[in-house]
Amino acid sequence: MLFTSDNWAGVHPAIMNAIAEANDGSVPAYGNDALSRRVTSRFEEIFEHECHVFFASTGGAANGLALSQLVPPYGGTFCHEVSHVQMDECGTPEFYSGGAKLLTLPGRDAKLTAAAVEEGMRFYTPPMTHHVLPKAVSLTQVTEAGTVYTPDEIGAIGEVAKRHNLKVHMDGARFSNAIATLGCAPADVTWRAGVDVLCFGATKNGALCAEAVVFFDKAHTEEFAWRHKRAGHVWSKARFMAAQWEAFLSNDLWLDLAGNANAMAARLGDRLGALPGITIAHPVQANEVFLTFPDGVAQQLLDQGAQFYDWVYPGDEWNGQLKRLVTNYVTSEQEVDKFIDLVGRTIGNS
Repeated sequence: MLFTSDNWAGVHPAIMNAIAEANDGSVPAYGNDALSRRVTSRFEEIFEHECHVFFASTGGAANGLALSQLVPPYGGTFCHEVSHVQMDECGTPEFYSGGAKLLTLPGRDAKLTAAAVEEGMRFYTPPMTHHVLPKAVSLTQVTEAGTVYTPDEIGAIGEVAKRHNLKVHMDGARFSNAIATLGCAPADVTWRAGVDVLCFGATKNGALCAEAVVFFDKAHTEEFAWRHKRAGHVWSKARFMAAQWEAFLSNDLWLDLAGNANAMAARLGDRLGALPGITIAHPVQANEVFLTFPDGVAQQLLDQGAQFYDWVYPGDEWNGQLKRLVTNYVTSEQEVDKFIDLVGRTIGNS
């Protein structure tokens, strides 16, 4: 009954095998190998667009580096007030950009809207040297509330961003889960909708450590190559990063793994939401369930072996009672049903 984080899951066997297979022989370093070139071509097939791909070891570094390319030290990035770049990256975007400010905006279910970005720009229009200069919008897909932006929602934000000369960054640590939910082409929620750079994560969905900064415009790439190297995220043995991506993106493995995680979260949300005293706080649209239990029940569940996290954030309307359940690619129906049965019995005995 492990529902703490998808980071707790191990490496998928196909990805581990791919790493082992890449270990055969000697090849050129720093991404100058055939496998790395094949992976870039695979990205371009999936996104139906020219892609300029830079690997990173962590999602935090990917986000920070990508935003540093879009936003100067005197600039600002609009993001949701509970977004990952704001809440959980220890100032990484500010560090890599040399001090660029995150400009937080509200939004239901952790989602920005085109109207919120437009309102945010009102304070900064016309530009003044007393204020930072907004240069980007950062979207988290899947959001920190487990919700998913649709192509139309991203497209509307993209139009506002274009009108105000803002670039659009997407934190896609759970991008696979979003596409598995939406069933659309990856292009429909990225470059076609106005996204300039995607930080595509595989680590939460079965990889060892595989993050990719994907630019859809070559204009950003020459300078970024130096940022990438200076940050220490250029792997000398890049084939082992590329091997993970090749396996991950082959035969729709990335979507199959995310699909299982999503289905298990939906099962949790549907059945727990039907139990007395439980409130589902946000729509369950990917692999996370946010909910409140009746008083005392959460601790009893933990005492009986279930594992999940408290979820507290500024302005928390749930008075500190919100819990987060996260499923992953190995979560099973049996594990979910065991937990649901435990919750039902615990509530009944309370």
